[in-house]
Amino acid sequence: MAKHRPYICGIDAAMDVVGGKWKGLILWALHEGRRRTGELRRELPGVSEKMLIQQLRELEADGIVHREVYREVPPRVEYSLTERGVELNDALSPLSAWGQRHMPTIHAQREVTSRA
Repeated sequence: MAKHRPYICGIDAAMDVVGGKWKGLILWALHEGRRRTGELRRELPGVSEKMLIQQLRELEADGIVHREVYREVPPRVEYSLTERGVELNDALSPLSAWGQRHMPTIHAQREVTSRA
């Protein structure tokens, strides 16, 4: 196992867990309860199955997501937030609110920058 560098602060540790394009969106999608892989893929347009599974496994390894495998034919797998995952989602809620408030401005500024 590779040795991990020490974290500088709490933000550094938290961003290591939720970093990347899809992890925050996966957490958001799981806030209302259990989801199967296909349900998550439909809720997250643009994510490939490979990337979704990779991100879910990383969140599972970090203790944020629980993976439940049902021994059925065909096999069924459901994902849900752990207690730590719910706590992390609660911590991300103010960030989400900030994004909602500033989304039009952020979008407009990005449009201007992309044309320059």
